[in-house]
Amino acid sequence: MVIRVLVADDQAVVRTAFSSLLNTQDDIEVVGEAEDGEQAVLGAAELQPDVALLDIRMPRLGGIDAAREIVAASNGATKALMLTTFGLDEYVYDALTAGASGFLLKDATFPELLHAVRVVAGGHALLAPEITGRLIAEFARQRVSAPPKRSIDGLTAREAEVLVLIARGLSNADIADRLTITDHTVKTHINRLFAKMGLRDRAQAVILAYELGLVVAGNSGP
Repeated sequence: MVIRVLVADDQAVVRTAFSSLLNTQDDIEVVGEAEDGEQAVLGAAELQPDVALLDIRMPRLGGIDAAREIVAASNGATKALMLTTFGLDEYVYDALTAGASGFLLKDATFPELLHAVRVVAGGHALLAPEITGRLIAEFARQRVSAPPKRSIDGLTAREAEVLVLIARGLSNADIADRLTITDHTVKTHINRLFAKMGLRDRAQAVILAYELGLVVAGNSGP
């Protein structure tokens, strides 16, 4: 199965470099390029790529707004992987809440880029090593001043527990071990959790857990 990618960056050299690197892989194909956010949105609608690789700062329409439109228009079928030159970019939180599934630095190594594209295409969330869960938590803590619009009243105790463990960075296998349940059961809880809370992926689950106060910044728990 080939992962179809759209590369959007306002710097031609960067676009060409990323496209050339990605096209060396048998399981990845660059199906289009865009030099700004508007072109990226139009290209994604026409080409329906699996992953849109978006520079977070582009003219006419920024990467975050482009990601929001692309993810919404495709109903989550196209995953947004954001690119930035800054490790502590102030837009990390905005990108994730806009529906982005991944966040990667432009100076990432070739293996890191390939890994990011494959992970995001597989429906998982990915952040650059420099961007930790504590950073996301801090953005959430600072930005949320009003009571959250959602609550966990509709979740079972087990689903709430799974949400907390996702926010702490545990994989499905780790969660299964922690709760002494099967991987299949974990997936069932996650699917129900995502459906009830309107979540697209684990990145949004992390944001939600922090916004609801289920996990506190800097506290990884037991």
